[in-house]
Amino acid sequence: MSADTPTLKSTIGAFGVWSATLKAEEPGRRAEIADAAAELDELGYGAIWLGGSPGVEQAVPLLDATRRITVATGILSIWLHSAEDVAARYADADESSGGRFLLGLGVSHGALTDRYRKPYSAMRDYLTALDAAPRPVPAGRRVLAALGPKMLELSRDRAAGAHPYLVTAEHTAQARATLGEEALLAPELKAVLDPEPARALTTARAYLARYLALPNYTNNLLRLGFAEEDLTGGGSDRLVHALFALGEPTTVRARAEEFLAAGADHVALQVVTGDGHEDFPLAAYRALAEALPLK
Repeated sequence: MSADTPTLKSTIGAFGVWSATLKAEEPGRRAEIADAAAELDELGYGAIWLGGSPGVEQAVPLLDATRRITVATGILSIWLHSAEDVAARYADADESSGGRFLLGLGVSHGALTDRYRKPYSAMRDYLTALDAAPRPVPAGRRVLAALGPKMLELSRDRAAGAHPYLVTAEHTAQARATLGEEALLAPELKAVLDPEPARALTTARAYLARYLALPNYTNNLLRLGFAEEDLTGGGSDRLVHALFALGEPTTVRARAEEFLAAGADHVALQVVTGDGHEDFPLAAYRALAEALPLK
């Protein structure tokens, strides 16, 4: 790679958007989602991380609607898509978008698929299958949803890096130590833009409760030093504050910068609202764009 060739880190910058809402496939929402993606591109965010266990095909409309921003799966479940099909779809999406597609892969959760077996070995074998596909996915264009040490090592050795979900700044520091300096580290961080502290905590706790039923997440939080009592009732105040940024856009920036200082290259911000609707919170991302040092 020449000195003038943009790296993945420089391309996606320090801040991105994580959203499952942008995965919506209803025909009546396609124009709305395309417009939202285009505005995120114009605002200067470096990446859109498409949540909700998407396939590659669900990233294509966002790539078509944008001109600069990277679009990543955050994350594609290896149990739901064959490696050969993913490799073929990756090649098409990356070529048509001018190299703006990033493949995020994960092992999901045992509660969400009856195929869940030996996740580390399954991911290792999946990466080998991507390498052996007729049109391979380059290691430098894939990241893993890694939490524990072994999967982080695999992210370092067989991918461009890691995209951890539901983690703390402390986890980010530990992940950086495992990954080394070169690999990409792009954790997700949830944000509740609400100036009323008690209401923001209630919103965050209601959202967090669904994740505290999944052992992959709770085991990681226990490794980080949280106690079982921190994981009940939607999470203790200590846990919520470690996993969320609560308050004004300037507060969200400060919390995101804690992750960057701990070793993250990029923070994928997920805006969490308490209104119960599935509308994309574009106004919140506009407000964050004014507070963040975007490109």
